[in-house]
Amino acid sequence: MKASRLAEQNAVMPSPITLDRKSLVRLAVVTVLTGVGAGLGGMLLALLLHAVQHVAYGYSLNAIAGGESFLQGVDGASPERRVIVMAVCGLIAGSGWWALRRFGRPLVSIKQAVKSPDTRMPMLSTLAHALLQIVTVALGSPLGREVAPREVGSLVAGWLARVAGLSANETRVMIACGAGAGLAAVYNVPLGGAVFVLEVLLVTFDATTVAIALVTSVIAAVVAWMGLGDESQYAIPSFALSGSLIAWSVATGPVFGIAAYAFSRFMDRARNAAPGAGWLMILLNVLNFAVIGLLAVHFPQLLGNGKGTAQLGFDGQLSIGLAAALLALKVAVSASSLRVGAHGGLLTPGLTVGALLAVVLGGAWNLIGASVPAGAFALVGAAAFLASSMNMPITAIVLVAEFTHLGHDMLFPVVFAVAGSIGASRVCAMLASRASAGATKMPTHMAASVTANAAQERPARMKLLPVTHK
Repeated sequence: MKASRLAEQNAVMPSPITLDRKSLVRLAVVTVLTGVGAGLGGMLLALLLHAVQHVAYGYSLNAIAGGESFLQGVDGASPERRVIVMAVCGLIAGSGWWALRRFGRPLVSIKQAVKSPDTRMPMLSTLAHALLQIVTVALGSPLGREVAPREVGSLVAGWLARVAGLSANETRVMIACGAGAGLAAVYNVPLGGAVFVLEVLLVTFDATTVAIALVTSVIAAVVAWMGLGDESQYAIPSFALSGSLIAWSVATGPVFGIAAYAFSRFMDRARNAAPGAGWLMILLNVLNFAVIGLLAVHFPQLLGNGKGTAQLGFDGQLSIGLAAALLALKVAVSASSLRVGAHGGLLTPGLTVGALLAVVLGGAWNLIGASVPAGAFALVGAAAFLASSMNMPITAIVLVAEFTHLGHDMLFPVVFAVAGSIGASRVCAMLASRASAGATKMPTHMAASVTANAAQERPARMKLLPVTHK
């Protein structure tokens, strides 16, 4: 098995690139244009999301990029409006993705495009896929919006690379950097976008690749300021570092890792069980989102990707009971939405689930005599859960730091919790892998359920060779 996996990695590993001066100029131009294109794409998608949110729930119609928050708008909408909007969301999701499967070209994911740069992302299908994600999340889908700008950024980068005649390895790097730039634009996280490229997509910290990732992400974030402003995603109070918080971070880090591993497996199974294109897909989407709308009558925090709920956690405005209820419901509605065939990311949902779990665990910690602010627990838990649920510890730390502009001292409990979380989640993955390997020695009828789970395992990561200059 190890030999076959190594052979697979070697099959996609490119040769080192040698750049002459002319090639370097072409690469530099594509790098700058990718940042600009991803920035404009991310900005326009974010503005579309805000516009749909405001119109759907009838709030701050004269301030699309400002005014009330989405949670405030939903809370101010009537119960009937919440249910109707969510039913419409289900109709758009079901019919939209049905039509895309029925009439569009097969989608190529960002990871597929990075692995095989000769396999192009279809322009119209990718744009339609991104727009459907933005519109449905704006209407209240509990999934994340971050995949759409990443896809648009990769689409732009791939097109520019081919027009400029870049090599396969250069194209691969640019497609990945386009995705990071899209993330940087929509969330104003230039460093987080670059680290995401290096840690998750390319799995290399080669100096040239680092430079390209940083330049594209910084340009994209700055371009997006034109329409979105230079603001952080979350406003948090100043938390004081304490021994109790550090002890809690060390003690609960593994808990977040185990929970995040279970969460990611649960979401994978839900996504893989989605129905194919057909009338059933449309019906299930309408029913799913209508039920979410009914739940939102009493729990308006359920609508959207969870940003508002996470903010409540950071502000310390959630009781243990409400946090526990929202935690269970957020996981359930995210899984059910994937199960019926809707699409979206799990970055903000994962961050929100981590914050909610932290409020519950932190509340229990305070019951035994500690006095740590609930918001501090939420901040640390969000990073720890996100790190393991998306298997990106460094990126998670950087993203949370840029999302919240947290103080330097708070990095200590965050790092402790992330380390414990990643360690525990990898132990879970190792045990699951061993169980899957053991299943091959069982009779077929006994191993069926185990091998089905093994099919959900993530593919081996790809490692790129460094780009060199001549």
